[in-house]
Amino acid sequence: MSADPQRASVSDAVRVVSASMRSRQILDAAARLMERTGSEAVSMQALATEAGVSVGLIYRYFGGKDDVLLAVIVEVLDAFRTSVPQAVDAAGDDPVRRLAAAFTAYCHVIARYRHAAVLTYRESNALSAEGRETIKTLEVETSQPLRTAVRDGVDAGVLSTPNADLVAYDLLLLAHAWALKHWYFEQTMTLDEYVEAQLALMLQALIRPDLRAEYSDLLDR
Repeated sequence: MSADPQRASVSDAVRVVSASMRSRQILDAAARLMERTGSEAVSMQALATEAGVSVGLIYRYFGGKDDVLLAVIVEVLDAFRTSVPQAVDAAGDDPVRRLAAAFTAYCHVIARYRHAAVLTYRESNALSAEGRETIKTLEVETSQPLRTAVRDGVDAGVLSTPNADLVAYDLLLLAHAWALKHWYFEQTMTLDEYVEAQLALMLQALIRPDLRAEYSDLLDR
């Protein structure tokens, strides 16, 4: 009796989803644990306990602790690479709106992967030289939408800055500040309020004075 192709396809899809969920479970646990204790103090057994899985299961997905750390950091950068361009494309052609959409998307990724984002700063030196180069390359790639939006705004005569790269990285640091100082900011504002306030501060300095009225919805925060 021949196998049902449709049933086999569904079974394969279930296995993929299950593997993805397990991997997600392990990475989330690793981010929490490494943020609390630092990567050097984390053992595979401690990670297994935190994730609620066996050590053997972790080794099914990752070669070792260094691979887990790299995967945790890369996952944040991959989320940037997916979410930010989508948000920018949905914002239309106006470079200021595209810049606002990019920054907002960065902040929402940071909020979703807050523990992992902190590890990017605290633990990247624990990676191998190859791992660090991977992170640097991905960081440059994923910051491109911000740099492009700033440069497009300058070229269009809407934004005024002598250094688009500096502005882009300032915005990236402001996005990461939500993760680094979340304990403080959450006492007085939501994530969306934080995004709006930071955007208003930055755009007030960047948008030409005679054009600010066109973006009052972004500036009057």
